[in-house]
Amino acid sequence: MKFFTHKKLFFLLIFSILIFVVYRNFFPKIRSFAPEQNFFKIITLKEDELIYTLSTQEKTVANFLEKNRIILGEFDQIIPEKDTPIFSGSQIELRRALKVNFAVDGKNIPGYALARNIRDVISENNIALSRLDQVVPSLNSLPADNLKIVITRINVEEKTETETIPFKIIEKTDAKLSWREKKIEQKGEKGRREIKYKITYKNGKEISRVILEKKIIQEPVAEIIVQGTFVKTGKAHKGLGTWYAWKGGLFAANPWLPLGSYVKVTNLGNGKSVIVQINDRGPFGSNRIIDLDKVAFAKIASIGAGVINVKMEEILN
Repeated sequence: MKFFTHKKLFFLLIFSILIFVVYRNFFPKIRSFAPEQNFFKIITLKEDELIYTLSTQEKTVANFLEKNRIILGEFDQIIPEKDTPIFSGSQIELRRALKVNFAVDGKNIPGYALARNIRDVISENNIALSRLDQVVPSLNSLPADNLKIVITRINVEEKTETETIPFKIIEKTDAKLSWREKKIEQKGEKGRREIKYKITYKNGKEISRVILEKKIIQEPVAEIIVQGTFVKTGKAHKGLGTWYAWKGGLFAANPWLPLGSYVKVTNLGNGKSVIVQINDRGPFGSNRIIDLDKVAFAKIASIGAGVINVKMEEILN
């Protein structure tokens, strides 16, 4: 009876060990193949400046967005990526893009804004800025929905240009040369100079030009003109001279001298004289020998004088 009892305890011990071995090695494998249970997870959703604490059973960010019917715009940003797994305590940030419009390079370009200042908004829309470009609103301003951002291109360049220098005209007289002759003693030549400018452009249009340097590379040569002054006179006549508006030049009317001939008319009151061409007939008043064109009369007397005493000499050369 005692032996039977010990034998029974021995088999009970062996059975217990087998049960432990089976549980230790077999049941974990069964649990590993059991379907995963979906537990609620507490997460934080930040949408722009709003923060929500939510519970979800979804596995990934994409599942969460789909489940909650959260639609992303073309430029909206979700952090973390859509395929990121969700755990209790996960944080999801949704940043909605603002609509902006750029006025730049002569165009209106639609864009978006996720950045927190205008400088970064310009950068994220792949618009290049140079150091001198002007931006309104300022680069450190906050973006707003439907904001218009105006970019004015400012360019500065140094440019060298060549320009001509006009020559001077020097007039000389020659008493031996007939009054109707004129000759060029020395032909004039234009000079050249280089000018270095600092030019500022606004949206491609020049708005200022500052001279930095001037350099003459060729001096101009003056032109010398010789005018003859020799007048050979013939018969002289004295009488009254008047004026009238006719051709507007050095012309006059005379009752008898050939048309096309020349005379020298001297104002006997002041000694001034002028040479005119006869191209008309008149005057026909008493002792009036010449009617000067208004332009010619003004060279020897005041227009207001009206009638003056003159000496009229016929010119032979």
